[in-house]
Amino acid sequence: MHLILTGATGLVGTAVLDAMIRTADISKISILSRSPVKLAEDAKDPRINVIINKDFAVYDPKVLDQIKGADACVWALGISQFEVSKPDLIKITKDYPLTFASAFQKARASDSSTTDKKPFNFVYVSGDGATFEPTFYSPAFAGIKGEAELALSEFRKAHPDFHANSVRPGFVDWLDHSAIKPYLHKIGAVKNFGGRLMQPVMRYGNPGRWAPTEPLGRFLTGMAMGKFDTDVDKMGEKLHTLDSGMKILENADFRKIIGLDSK
Repeated sequence: MHLILTGATGLVGTAVLDAMIRTADISKISILSRSPVKLAEDAKDPRINVIINKDFAVYDPKVLDQIKGADACVWALGISQFEVSKPDLIKITKDYPLTFASAFQKARASDSSTTDKKPFNFVYVSGDGATFEPTFYSPAFAGIKGEAELALSEFRKAHPDFHANSVRPGFVDWLDHSAIKPYLHKIGAVKNFGGRLMQPVMRYGNPGRWAPTEPLGRFLTGMAMGKFDTDVDKMGEKLHTLDSGMKILENADFRKIIGLDSK
């Protein structure tokens, strides 16, 4: 199985890459990145191909050719609302995944080399608090991620073989995931201190919103591969399903399916 990954130098993306490397039945990992990916370099895994794409608003034919025939994508590219302006937050959070979807789907439709085209799984990494109805008190990211989810749902409706789904992780906790710690250079001392302060609070005081990176990476990878389709279907009306068929999985849903909580 050929998987695409974005955001591989970020926290969630690093966890997903670690999970992909550990998954034997993945035959190829195509990483779309604006910069080199240290974990990919150190892994020395022949399945990994890092494709440098400086501008995620543009997809050169050479880039699309390298991801041709991919089965799924985990879209973990994102940024904190405190690091960029609101227009840039919209561009990165909403416009970039839609641009990819459009470019990839167009290239996929014109690829005559593949006759049996199975649905393409696209897993959008959203966030706890994302909403379709933001209020004055909602943080900026919440409404924008909600808009991105709705736009991806509309895209899925127009392209039924592009199976977009969304996962909304809560407090992403990397502190017990030793394999990825050397690669989290962007976290910084302040966030690292805050994470250590908040970990016991979330882990024991509000576990439903706690998202440890090792199982989260495995879950997002498994979602892309279709490994949890049966578990997702069994949840039925408990899940928020849009009219396109797109599923919105909250942090509590991920925890139940991966086995952190009882179902």
